[in-house]
Amino acid sequence: MTGLTQPGVAVPGAESAGGDRLRPGDWRLSAWRSFLRTHSHIIKLLEQDLNGQKKISLASYDVLVQLAEAPGQRLRMSELAEAVLLSRSGLSRLVDRLQKDGLVLREPDPYDARGLFTVLTDKGLHTLRDAARVHLAGISRLVIQRLSEPELEQLAALMAKLDPTPTAAESPADCGLG
Repeated sequence: MTGLTQPGVAVPGAESAGGDRLRPGDWRLSAWRSFLRTHSHIIKLLEQDLNGQKKISLASYDVLVQLAEAPGQRLRMSELAEAVLLSRSGLSRLVDRLQKDGLVLREPDPYDARGLFTVLTDKGLHTLRDAARVHLAGISRLVIQRLSEPELEQLAALMAKLDPTPTAAESPADCGLG
């Protein structure tokens, strides 16, 4: 993948889905790099929004959202690792910090003595709802307000086509925030 993220470098012999070979300077590689830059830029700004308002980190927000959406607001660590949208690195340490802050707790699995659930606490849900105001305002400012409704529909269709785990339409209510 390194060749696809470095400017002007194509993976030798790499072909697109249409069978065309990708070459340095190919506009499709430029589109890919633009996608990566835009994603990185928006994520950094959303993180800054949360930090600037003294809220939780974006990674913590992601963990709390995943727990809020889960049945019983609980997941095994392996399930949580699969569910998080951001980096999985350091997830155990992050959950340890969230537990120390009283936002989550760990409970034994009654059916598997070796298993533990990470469970969202009431304080964690309150913290998530508080941070959601900042986060959703950032999404609105950085994406929603900058695109027309037809552009948003087109973006949604394109992302659905690329999404490896398509789900039903999401809304703030889906994450326990509504």
